[in-house]
Amino acid sequence: MRSIKPTLPKGTRDFNPLVMAKRNHIVSVIEGAFELNGFQQIETPAMENLTTLTGKYGNEGDQLLFKVLNSGDFLLKADRGSLEDEDSARFGRSITEKGLHYDLTVPLARFVVMNRNDIHFPFKRYQIQPVWRADRPQKGRYREFYQCDADIIGSDSLVNEIELLRLFDSIFRDLSLDVEIQINNRKILEGLAIHYEVGGRFTELTIILDKLDKVGIKGVCEELERNDFPTQMIEMFSKDVASGTLEGNKALDIIEEWFNFANIQVGQKGVQEVRELMSAAASDKVKLKLLLARGLDYYTGCIFEIKSMETEFGSLGSGGRYDDLTSLFGLDGVSGVGISFGLDRIYDVMTELDRFPETVDDNADILLVGFDDQCILKSLDYADTIRKAGIKCEVYPDKVKFKKSMKYSDQRGFKYVGIIGEEELKLDVIALKDMSTGDQEELAVSKVIDRLKG
Repeated sequence: MRSIKPTLPKGTRDFNPLVMAKRNHIVSVIEGAFELNGFQQIETPAMENLTTLTGKYGNEGDQLLFKVLNSGDFLLKADRGSLEDEDSARFGRSITEKGLHYDLTVPLARFVVMNRNDIHFPFKRYQIQPVWRADRPQKGRYREFYQCDADIIGSDSLVNEIELLRLFDSIFRDLSLDVEIQINNRKILEGLAIHYEVGGRFTELTIILDKLDKVGIKGVCEELERNDFPTQMIEMFSKDVASGTLEGNKALDIIEEWFNFANIQVGQKGVQEVRELMSAAASDKVKLKLLLARGLDYYTGCIFEIKSMETEFGSLGSGGRYDDLTSLFGLDGVSGVGISFGLDRIYDVMTELDRFPETVDDNADILLVGFDDQCILKSLDYADTIRKAGIKCEVYPDKVKFKKSMKYSDQRGFKYVGIIGEEELKLDVIALKDMSTGDQEELAVSKVIDRLKG
């Protein structure tokens, strides 16, 4: 049989044991904080019906969905007439009915609607799962990546936003990362659209603003100009906001005057919410960013994005308020707000900055080596006892020369090696070798446990 050169699909990665240990460290910090704050874990399928996913992320988001071909001879049931009509979208719908998660928020809304009689509101849920986007792979941007989400469903209180901002702050402090928590409010952007007489093009505006990370302020303003947005609005974004002269409380004061003068109530509400949020967040990391838009269609209020202050990576986390998402599935009047941590980008940043604790590794504490079959079987008995004490222990399974087992131990980075030969077997002891010092002594298994725990 002809051999196949092994490759990976673009935008996906393998993770070796050490990488997994580091990723698991990040997850344990995030998951521990979620549970301390009362969030409960759920899981949803990797696949959803396309009727669930489409229409929630805007046209560009819909183009990034990974779609799953129908099972069996799907072409037999395909809409061939759509090909004659050159209607590729209709043809696509006839051969694919499912898609992979684009994010975890839309599946959450579907979950809440389907399980509303079995959950208690406000429902605080967390979810850590992979998502998939058919994006162009580049630094910090993958086609398969993990999101760590926490959401509060069934309450429109601004207290929820405050709690989530504090959660952002505490988790990134625990990860030893210096970040800026950028906030804005979609109501403010909607008010600005009304102020500049483009209220009917609000969604189009947010989609363009959301490209800021990819194309920069110059690229955003050029696209706004190409699409005939008002010159005054473009100048406000390109000069006052981009230069930093219109930010923080000063920006809120100026914009509030505009909204008050024209009685733009949606904008007034947005300013009020941001003021309350910044006052109660209790962190110097929280900053107002008027160009922050979050292009997803379902956001309706406060929005958040996390930026590293130490590297040039993109967003490390994001989130916001969504008031109408469950109504798309037939359940009205259920507001929600959530945040999401990008596990993969956080890992990339911590790797670049060397921020992982030295204790994070993929190794067991001790390797047991037996010189013959009987010694190896005894090693298994010792290993059971050591593991019951909560110590990570591995047994070398083969009869090999001592030098080869020591080489394996060095490669894996074991702290200790326990050697069991004929003499050790007779005396019921383990020859414990400290790999950092080279010291070796014979100890009963109980004393080995004491040494490893000490």
